[in-house]
Amino acid sequence: MRHHNANRKFGRKKDQRLALLRSLAEALIKKGKIRTTEAKAKELRPFVEKLVTLARRNTLASRRLVISRLGAKERASELLQTIAPRYLGRPGGYTRITKLSPRLSDSAKMAIIEFV
Repeated sequence: MRHHNANRKFGRKKDQRLALLRSLAEALIKKGKIRTTEAKAKELRPFVEKLVTLARRNTLASRRLVISRLGAKERASELLQTIAPRYLGRPGGYTRITKLSPRLSDSAKMAIIEFV
């Protein structure tokens, strides 16, 4: 039984799932909007929103946490300096998921995730 197991596995081990989320988050921070599968977008949303909430504090401890969770110093500094200040007055909900038509090759549900 899978009681209290809310996270999606994506057919990967834990370290591979973390690497996937980190690379998707890095792409989202870099480009502001990415096109991916709906399941990956739904898993990425809380990961990124927690990072933005940490970055809004802008303390040394929060900066180190963002760098450690994201794994990329360049994207972490971009998140801290450009993206987080835009959401200082917003209590949450920094991303939007828009559903798209299914992918032609395998009919996977697709979505766009972007910063609001």
